[in-house]
Amino acid sequence: MPGSDPVHYRSVDFPRGDLWVFTYGSLMWDPGFAHIAAEPGLLRGYHRAFCIYSSRYRGTATKPGLVLGLDPGGACKGIVYRIAAADKTVALEALWQREMRRGVYLPRLLPVLTPGGQRNALAFVANRTHSGYAGRMAIDDAARIIAMCCGERGPNVDYLVNTLCHLDALGVNDQHLDQLLARVRACGKGAA
Repeated sequence: MPGSDPVHYRSVDFPRGDLWVFTYGSLMWDPGFAHIAAEPGLLRGYHRAFCIYSSRYRGTATKPGLVLGLDPGGACKGIVYRIAAADKTVALEALWQREMRRGVYLPRLLPVLTPGGQRNALAFVANRTHSGYAGRMAIDDAARIIAMCCGERGPNVDYLVNTLCHLDALGVNDQHLDQLLARVRACGKGAA
C-alpha cells in the first residue's frame, strides 16, 4: 500500500522548546494532549477537506467514512495549541498513535498566523499518494458516505457537526461544510 509506512516523530526535526500544533478537525475539540495555550490560527496554502477515508474512527474497513485532511490550495482557520517542552514527547506519542498509524497524513512544520504572531506549527497534511486519500469528490457522494458511516468514535455525521460547532465558536463560516451538512441531513430524510 503506497504511503503505508508512516514517518516516526523522532525523525522529524522539531524546534527546541515548546511545540505548536495546528488543528483543523477533531483535534480542535478533542486534542488528546496536554497544552498550555490555545490561539486561533490561519494556515495559508492548504484548505480543510473531507479527503481522508476513515476505516476506524468514523467508519469501518468494509464501510469507510470520511474525515478531514489538509489539501493544497486556499487557506484554513483552526486552533493552534502550545505544548510545553516538558510534555512534548508524551504529546507526540499520542498524536502519532492517533494521526499517523496508517501514514495517511504527512507531518509538516508550517507557518501559522495567530493573534500572538506567526507560529511554526506541526500540521498533518493529507498524503495524496496513500490509498486512504479519497481526493476531491462530489458533494453528494461525500454526503452519502458521511450520512451512512459510523466507527469507534461514533457516527461520521457527528464529526462534521462538531467541526462546524467549533468553527462557529472561532467565528469561521465554512460554507462548503454547511452545504455538506445540509446534504447529509437530506440523505438521512431520504433513508427514513
